[in-house]
Amino acid sequence: MVRYLKGTVLKKSQSSAVLLVGGVGLEAGCPASTLAQLSEGQEATLHTKLIVREDDLSLFGFADERSLELFELLLSVSGVGPKVALNLLSSQTPALLARALAEGDLRLLTAAQGVGKKLAERIALELRGKVPAHLMGEGGALVRTTHTQEAELALVTLGFRESQVRSVVTEIAQKNPEASTQELIKLALKALR
Repeated sequence: MVRYLKGTVLKKSQSSAVLLVGGVGLEAGCPASTLAQLSEGQEATLHTKLIVREDDLSLFGFADERSLELFELLLSVSGVGPKVALNLLSSQTPALLARALAEGDLRLLTAAQGVGKKLAERIALELRGKVPAHLMGEGGALVRTTHTQEAELALVTLGFRESQVRSVVTEIAQKNPEASTQELIKLALKALR
């Protein structure tokens, strides 16, 4: 089983990266968040999952173990294949996706390409109570308000990094505890630009 790669990034596409490892170019399908961290010509490491089918060997790579664990959790749902799992991981940050799965948030799940209402309901039903707390961030506690979660999701969807968004939104929410989602987004956009 291939669980980890370390090598030079030869090429990136919209859905995969090729790493040169020991003279062999290995292509791994990756979520958008992982691809954003890779630069051609630079050394990179990926936590990987090899999926073996009758007529295909597919390798999938992730920047961190949290994303890999979420990918494997999503694959445990009937009707969810690697493409849908990658789309879910590309639609939001791992912590936000884990919280959406834990809370059964259909709105966040259907934001991913290829995930309709019925599939989102199946995912929420099959994973209810199965999302490990450590995947949701800070000890797994769902401490963020709905407003801060929605603001974070909106900003990450616009292309800002999760760590940057989280610290800015948290700071703004502490200073403005009564702020609506829209107010948090407006204030965060000013701070992030």
